Amino acid sequence: MNKTLLPIRVMFITLCATAGWLVAYTVREWDDYRIVATFVGLLIGVLVVLVDLMLKGFSLRGLSAITFGLAVGSIIAYLISTSPLFEEGEEQLIFLSRLALFLIATYLCTVIALRGKDEFNLVIPYVRFVPHEVDVPLVVVDTSALIDGRISRICETGFLTGALIIPRFVLEELQRVADAPDANTSARGRRGLEVLSELRQLPQLDLRVHESEASTTQVDAKLVFLAQSMKAKLLTTDYNLAKMAEFHGVQWLNLNSLAKSMQRELMPDEEIEVDLVKTGREDHQGVGYLEDGSMVVVEQAKALVGRRVTARVTSVLPSAGGKIVFAKLLGPVS
Repeated sequence: MNKTLLPIRVMFITLCATAGWLVAYTVREWDDYRIVATFVGLLIGVLVVLVDLMLKGFSLRGLSAITFGLAVGSIIAYLISTSPLFEEGEEQLIFLSRLALFLIATYLCTVIALRGKDEFNLVIPYVRFVPHEVDVPLVVVDTSALIDGRISRICETGFLTGALIIPRFVLEELQRVADAPDANTSARGRRGLEVLSELRQLPQLDLRVHESEASTTQVDAKLVFLAQSMKAKLLTTDYNLAKMAEFHGVQWLNLNSLAKSMQRELMPDEEIEVDLVKTGREDHQGVGYLEDGSMVVVEQAKALVGRRVTARVTSVLPSAGGKIVFAKLLGPVS
């Protein structure tokens, strides 16, 4: 139980019990039932607190949906009950018919509103009050992007603008992954939680947790539906999810595509520095790797394997694993 709400709930129950005693004290005929009245007030207070606890996971959006459903149902029931259909007949039968109509109409409208609460925006918790001419782009983040880890470094540089939306069901899925019995799976989940903590610590980042739930139980479908309803982009490293979003007309951002587009394009006669880690196919060659994984073959560098050298690019050849860079040794890095 929340430590802040606990004293408020205790005080409310106490006030209900006191109110029951005061009612019996005010009415003379109830003087002999003060203990019973106090107990009844206590029970009422406990009942209200129990209802409060049962509504713990009920969101403001759900409350708005219920209010909307009750209002629409009441209007429909009123319009039908005042129609010529209820002008003639027995008064008692007309009353019961109107009562049944009111209950049925409000119930059906409330249920329909709750089922489609994400389709109308009576309350939009993920949009700030900003000037009308300012457009705040929204980006929905999935679990794979958080586990990947690169999102925190990208946000730290400031290249990713807009508000990042972390759905509540993504946080729950991340927690389930972190609690998994498999050590590797659990490590991936903990990594995602660490990245989320890093994102929260970035002062310039607009990070928001979205509470709304979709009717489907599939996480991928929820993400696509949420991005559609919010007119947001979807940030993911999951290829299948990206294709699903593309099929539904949702624009998606892929960290893998971003990393690939940021690879350095080398040209002949350009100087590079590389750490030589092994010898090449030829006896005189040394081999190293660039940050993007490209292999660099340096001529006449066998003796410098294990050191960092400067070389001049002579040619770049594409390969199945990326590209192979051939270079001429200039000398070791001092």
